[in-house]
Amino acid sequence: MQASTASERETLEAFLDFHRDVLVHKVRGVSDQDAARRLLPSRTTLAGLVKHLTVVERNWFGRLSDPDVSPAGEEDASWVLTDADTVESLLAAYERACALSRKAAAGYAIDDVVAHPDLPQVSLRWIYIHMIEETARHVGHADIVRELTDGATGALG
Repeated sequence: MQASTASERETLEAFLDFHRDVLVHKVRGVSDQDAARRLLPSRTTLAGLVKHLTVVERNWFGRLSDPDVSPAGEEDASWVLTDADTVESLLAAYERACALSRKAAAGYAIDDVVAHPDLPQVSLRWIYIHMIEETARHVGHADIVRELTDGATGALG
């Protein structure tokens, strides 16, 4: 598929998958210690970005398979790391969440809607656009944190 000439849905899926892949590339190969190291005043770390985006995937695409899915709770909680959070465990959880997101979305048309606790309802199109925005925003953060960690730059570096 060529995203530049694909259907709307294929284009949205391609952009989201691109940003998902960049996040994985930004974090893979970094030590657990470096991934958890805070280089900014906020809780933003490479490991925290992966953990947060895993929760975001579940919160948004999870509504497609379970309309009663409840938000993860306190926004800051998704950034909190535990001793069990390793780069590999976090990336594996993220990749599982993305696979479940793809599977859940496959059962819906782009205009199908689901309930949302803060909005009356959202379409699959809205979820895709929101997830592209959310993922790309945090991938930009990962790009900066990775550069501060070891100097690596670029979409796949």
